[in-house]
Amino acid sequence: MNKLANKVAVVTGASKGIGAQTAKGLAAAGASVVVNYSSSKEGADNVVAEIKSKGGKAVAIQGDVSKAADVTRLFAETKKAFGSLDILVNNAGIYKFGTLEEITEEEFHRQFNTNVLGLLLTTQEAVKSFGANGGSVINIGSAVTRLTPAGSSIYTATKAAVDAISGVLSKELGSKKIRVNSLNPGMVETEGSHTAGFIGSDFEKHLATQSPLGRIGQPGDIASIAVFLASDDSGWLTGEMVTASGGVH
Repeated sequence: MNKLANKVAVVTGASKGIGAQTAKGLAAAGASVVVNYSSSKEGADNVVAEIKSKGGKAVAIQGDVSKAADVTRLFAETKKAFGSLDILVNNAGIYKFGTLEEITEEEFHRQFNTNVLGLLLTTQEAVKSFGANGGSVINIGSAVTRLTPAGSSIYTATKAAVDAISGVLSKELGSKKIRVNSLNPGMVETEGSHTAGFIGSDFEKHLATQSPLGRIGQPGDIASIAVFLASDDSGWLTGEMVTASGGVH
């Protein structure tokens, strides 16, 4: 399957979880992939090594998406490595749940700086690198905006912003042949969801029972949809919110 042959993709936050699997999926479809990471160099290097072991092309580039200087460098190094850009997957994101009483100014800005400002900064730079044929921007949102679980005020607000921004930018960038869509997973089994204590919890079991498919998601479930949104197969989709939650609404 080479539907992304000769394409170049940047995946932010790609050292683990959904980002790592998406990077691998894009590479398997023929794209040259930049595996961006903020702190986990080892994880990013492992993703690159796996892609290369299967005949794909990839490089790991460090950069904190919430910092403009890092983002500028990320895309400058992408240009040096591969010369162009066709696909941006805004996957980098952080979360921490807490009740209203536990909200702090610091935590609010921590999540918004990465999940919202980071997305805007990376898209701003990516647009400068897309060629005459345009490109595809895939923003990883979350089904949390529909589920609105207790204790998720800040995180849910950041992901609602992702949905709104995706719609706005689809209108701003359409004339440049740049498509912008939001891909919104439900609960997915990742390193992060294990660390947060979601896996094996009553919350996970509840969501699994709510799904007609009887389980929570795996990173590959999301990656395959990202590959579709990156390809010409989805050429008539822009400004859409694609919920990938196994039917949990």
